[in-house]
Amino acid sequence: MACSPATTRQKQLAHTRERMGEHFTPNQLLGRTHTIGCVALEITQKCNLDCTLCYLSEHSQAVRDIPIQELYKRLDAILAHYGPGTSVQITGGDPTLRKHSELIDIVAYANKLGLHTALFTNGIAATRPLLAQLAKAGLNDVAFHVDTTQEREGYESEQSLNIIREHYIKRAEGLGLMVIFNTTVHNGNFHELPLLVNFFVETANAVSFASFQLQAETGRGEWGARNDIVDPLTVKSSIEKAISKTLPWEKVRIGHSDCHSYMPTLIAGGNVHAVVDDETLFAQFIEDFKHIQTTRQHGKGRIVLDYTKALATKPKWVWRLTKACAKKLYEMRNSLWRGKGKVHKLSFFIQNFMDASALQEDRVHACSFMVMTADGPVSMCQHNAHRDDYILKPITYTNKHGRVAQYEPLGERYKQENMIPITEISTYAPANAPANELR
Repeated sequence: MACSPATTRQKQLAHTRERMGEHFTPNQLLGRTHTIGCVALEITQKCNLDCTLCYLSEHSQAVRDIPIQELYKRLDAILAHYGPGTSVQITGGDPTLRKHSELIDIVAYANKLGLHTALFTNGIAATRPLLAQLAKAGLNDVAFHVDTTQEREGYESEQSLNIIREHYIKRAEGLGLMVIFNTTVHNGNFHELPLLVNFFVETANAVSFASFQLQAETGRGEWGARNDIVDPLTVKSSIEKAISKTLPWEKVRIGHSDCHSYMPTLIAGGNVHAVVDDETLFAQFIEDFKHIQTTRQHGKGRIVLDYTKALATKPKWVWRLTKACAKKLYEMRNSLWRGKGKVHKLSFFIQNFMDASALQEDRVHACSFMVMTADGPVSMCQHNAHRDDYILKPITYTNKHGRVAQYEPLGERYKQENMIPITEISTYAPANAPANELR
């Protein structure tokens, strides 16, 4: 007998809490409001760049695209494991190198399942017409990855790359997509980090999320592990240096404490203000309102309605939130005056990837950033460290005609010329339960 959606949701959240272990702190979102941070769906291994820091395999360009029916199956698996509203990264390689009609169909199918979709791309082939079609199909976010590891001709610094970032912002303008920028922070561009922070603050009317991904030694890139200059603490310090203010980091937790730092802020009059200052108040809020699963995907009206109804049943929170908002408005009074009352949301996110040779089992087990494979969800760092084990494995699937078919990632000639063995997938303790355990 199938469980109700509410019961299934509770089982999914309980499993997440078990995975988080000691990292399920009072201010931890995973296990309360979220079953997972995000899940990557790799729809192609091909890319139109050859970055100096790259997580792809040496064989990626030769790997045939996974059949769309298998990708639909993986989206079904994401829903079964993590539930509606799960954030799905449509990624690769670069997903825009997949046949565009199929890319649109993949987004539409994910949207039909109630999943929150984000296109992760270097932007080169993400034209405005394509973005418009994807938005119409239900795409929620677009994440542009732009930085000096890509060695774009004529752009030698992060400052010079702001021209490309501005161009990408205009491409997405007016399409209803949340704009995200991903930046690999490495030994060579660390000194430009304050400049980048200033750019994102200045464009906060259009950019809502700035993710800084720390250099890691994995994949086919030329560069190795980062030096001691680049780590989560120094990146936080660089952000604070740019805005001339100390930020209250770690008040909001998403995942393992060594993997991520999330800092939601408000921008007014060019100044940055933290959204969450009181960790205790935040912890109490997410505990009391964890039953509300409404997200930005449902629209602002639905969010306001659901929280208004919830507040009616918990009147003590009306005073608490009024007091907290009044305090924040007083803090922001000069910024609001300077910005003529305009306020924009900008979140800073620091992603501390592990080197392929230095995976830590507890971080893999408590991972909040998964990749959906033919064999279920796998930690992103583990997937990147053993990528060939996953992408070179033949798959049996059901094609569009309902017949069982075989997907061979590589042609026989390529395998013979490169002497490629298909090894068994190496695993740690299961990072997630099989889907049927959650039904």
